[in-house]
Amino acid sequence: MAEKQTLVHAYDENAIRSLDWREHIRLRPGMYIGKLGDGSSMDDGIYILLKEIIDNAVDEYLMGFGKRIEVKITDHAATVRDYGRGIPLGKLVDAVSKINTGAKYDNRVFQKTVGLNGIGTKAVNALSTRFHIKSFRDGQAAEAIFEKGVLVSHTPSMPTQEPNGTWVYFTPDPDIFRHFRFIPEFIETQIKNYCFLNAGLQIVLNGQIFTSKNGLLDLLEAKINEEEQRYPIIHIKKEDIEIAITHGNHYGEEYYSFVNGQYTTQGGTHLSAFREAFVKTIRDFYKKDYDAADIRASICAAISIRVQEPVFESQTKTKLGSTYLYEGGPTIKNFISEVLSQELDNYLHKNPATADALKKRIEQSERERKELSGIKKLANERAKKANLHNRKLRDCRIHLNDEDKNDPEFQAKKLETTLFITEGDSASGSITKSRNVETQAVFSLRGKPLNCYGLTKKIVYENEEFNLLQHALNIEEGLDGLRYHRVVIATDADVDGMHIRLLMLTFFLQFFPDLVRAGHLYILETPLFRVRNKQQTIYCYSEEEKRQAIQKLGGKPEITRFKGLGEISPEEFGYFIGENMRLQPVIIGKDTQIHKLLDYYMGKNTSARQDFIIENLRYEKDVVEEAISAEAVA
Repeated sequence: MAEKQTLVHAYDENAIRSLDWREHIRLRPGMYIGKLGDGSSMDDGIYILLKEIIDNAVDEYLMGFGKRIEVKITDHAATVRDYGRGIPLGKLVDAVSKINTGAKYDNRVFQKTVGLNGIGTKAVNALSTRFHIKSFRDGQAAEAIFEKGVLVSHTPSMPTQEPNGTWVYFTPDPDIFRHFRFIPEFIETQIKNYCFLNAGLQIVLNGQIFTSKNGLLDLLEAKINEEEQRYPIIHIKKEDIEIAITHGNHYGEEYYSFVNGQYTTQGGTHLSAFREAFVKTIRDFYKKDYDAADIRASICAAISIRVQEPVFESQTKTKLGSTYLYEGGPTIKNFISEVLSQELDNYLHKNPATADALKKRIEQSERERKELSGIKKLANERAKKANLHNRKLRDCRIHLNDEDKNDPEFQAKKLETTLFITEGDSASGSITKSRNVETQAVFSLRGKPLNCYGLTKKIVYENEEFNLLQHALNIEEGLDGLRYHRVVIATDADVDGMHIRLLMLTFFLQFFPDLVRAGHLYILETPLFRVRNKQQTIYCYSEEEKRQAIQKLGGKPEITRFKGLGEISPEEFGYFIGENMRLQPVIIGKDTQIHKLLDYYMGKNTSARQDFIIENLRYEKDVVEEAISAEAVA
């Protein structure tokens, strides 16, 4: 009997491949910008690309050059103009196309800046179909144009009337960022954060001017309305640190943490130190051993620190790993603890009304926690038993809170983890069969969930469905243990589906608003129509797309109207939740007051809602006539 042959590739010099800088970035983009995405999430790659360019402009401002930055955004392109010193003309091409080339390795030039390793701009260059950069210095300019990182045009020097600074235009590569578009609300938040962290800096976004005089105080005022604040915002500002604190009436804890002007969405050593130091300072001030959860319940706080040569856990700089403020200096933990123990303690002594309001908020949280403790214990025991055979949850293998393996690809997969919340067995069945079992999970609702507006958090434990969902997400104690990066409401595009969507939005906004504020909640867009002939199939998400598809295919194509998710076969569904998935992020606007919003839509039958319905009521005759008119135009 012949021996089984095993194919073994030769491991010799020919097996070793060396990639140039652009090839490596394009082959492994996750190592440089985290997850790719389509722009529906605030930490998708296209926003990281924009951030890398703006970071350089902000670093110039921090060094004392250029107080104005101009940003222009379209759906698929971005332009950034700063008025700093400009990149040295002779090194313009090297600065944006050679790894480990830059000024930020020299602490004499850039100290405590955002950019560290000279990779950011190169990543933008390599991952853009077109990257166009100009530098202006003392009446001379240099210009370079790249396509996917390849230099196609270079003008080393020419006279100019432009003031000093740098101009960059780029278009992310659609082959890498599938179906992407820039969402203005995410960019506006990004721009505001830069201004809050750099008082006096002016950023112009598509003609709108943003600036801040009071730093993090302005940030908290923008995040939490004055009428919801339990006491005036406490604002502490010292060398290398700025802190703003207040408490509201919301559930959960809300934090905004920054290092060297970088928004660390995943926190890190500085945020952990702040949370711990805040509890200790409060206990010492009131001389009472309050539970940490009661002290931090409903807190809204922002902290910004400056660290020399900070260490982040990835190139995207979303989580700080540094232990020390600077080489040979204090630990970040001791530094923050000392600032709070002195400054916060002094503030509370000088402002007894604020101290009294804070104490009342803590003791209110304590009472609420004790009231919940009995039912919470029973509910958690039920949930543990249910989790062993939880028919509602079809889980995935990778989770957001999995222990980090120092592996950029694994970290990128964690950011793809998604929980689909579906209605009924038929819809959940289609998604379950077509999902990616590594990163996509499904939670099936029994039917229409309870309208929880105006109810206390006690209902989350009393209602089995809500309690199981809370445990599936692992958000009972806050977002630190969140198991999925994206929570997607996937309901039918009919009246019942829209109602279920509203009920689920009410649940999250009422009890877990921090999940929404952090950009984790989405609505799944699914096609309303399938238009096809023998050669081609087009899925349409609106009447307008349907008309365009009919016109494109010509003749009399077959048109199918999907009434519910259960009608879409698993084979088709895989197309809508894979690379081509369309997600609509749930965004809380700057002026949104959640209580008033929920009261209007989900409260008792208010006169304001009745008036709105009457004023906007459309008769079937009007709708039919509009449709006929539109078809005639098409």
